[in-house]
Amino acid sequence: MHAVLKMVVQRVALGVLTLLVVSALVFISVEFLPGDVAEQILGQSATPETLAALRDQLGLNTPPVERYFDWLGGILQGDFGQSVISQRPITELLAQRLGNTLSLALLATLISVPLAVGLGILAALKRNTWVDRTINIGTLTAISFPEYFVAYGLILVFSVKLGWFPSISIVSGTVTFAERIHLTLLPSLTLTMIVTAHMMRMTRASIINLLALPYVEMARLKGASQRRVVVVHALPNAIAPIVNVIALNIAYMIAGVVIVEVVFVYPGLGQLLVDSVAKRDVTVVQAACLIFASAFIIFNLVADVISIVSNPRLLHRK
Repeated sequence: MHAVLKMVVQRVALGVLTLLVVSALVFISVEFLPGDVAEQILGQSATPETLAALRDQLGLNTPPVERYFDWLGGILQGDFGQSVISQRPITELLAQRLGNTLSLALLATLISVPLAVGLGILAALKRNTWVDRTINIGTLTAISFPEYFVAYGLILVFSVKLGWFPSISIVSGTVTFAERIHLTLLPSLTLTMIVTAHMMRMTRASIINLLALPYVEMARLKGASQRRVVVVHALPNAIAPIVNVIALNIAYMIAGVVIVEVVFVYPGLGQLLVDSVAKRDVTVVQAACLIFASAFIIFNLVADVISIVSNPRLLHRK
């Protein structure tokens, strides 16, 4: 237990260091965006005196290093600052948008993870049969298309042709739970079709490798059913690689929803990021990018910890 705790502390420290480096890269990247923020706000007809006054008000005249540490210090205290365009607290802007993105990712996860693991186990049990080939062709076809193509295809079939779901997923705070599910199902299915193939193929490969091991063959010789062999003997030992790919895909569903949210006009963090880039709202862009990066780092950390706890041999180098 002491070794596992030490490993967790090391991974957390590495995650914090990575997040610090990412925050610096995000700040520098936003600094190098073309154009002038003050001119974007006031327009090209603004006088030089007005532009200079606004730059001073926004703190754009201070050195970048000083602005970075001020920004980082505010984040450590839970304060992302104010929006350059709307002058509203960024925390207020992020609160509902982040909740919408997380609810969308959660619904997609609840659909995709059981589906992918189930299809992976079925494909492994029916290896080299028509069932295995059909599952592989279907999942690989879905992942081969870009998100916007899948999204527009679903809109064409389920919104335009069948009329089952709305083509625009405008979610507000007044909608009921059932209405939210109805509005977000098409975006969730889009994400599901994109990420299922990764998780399915990893599950399939892990199960196939384990089914060829001697201890699994011994369980079969003792008369264990195929279901018991897979569920009791093979699947627990396949948790580490499966959890890793699931965690990476969940992180992708949180950070990679930008295109999906734009297509469905979904009021999430990705849509806010796109709008903020168009308006040159640099402080909101920095905050959104940092949240997306944090999601990747946190889920990678969780996957790493679960993998090592489920397989203690990974604690040792040899």
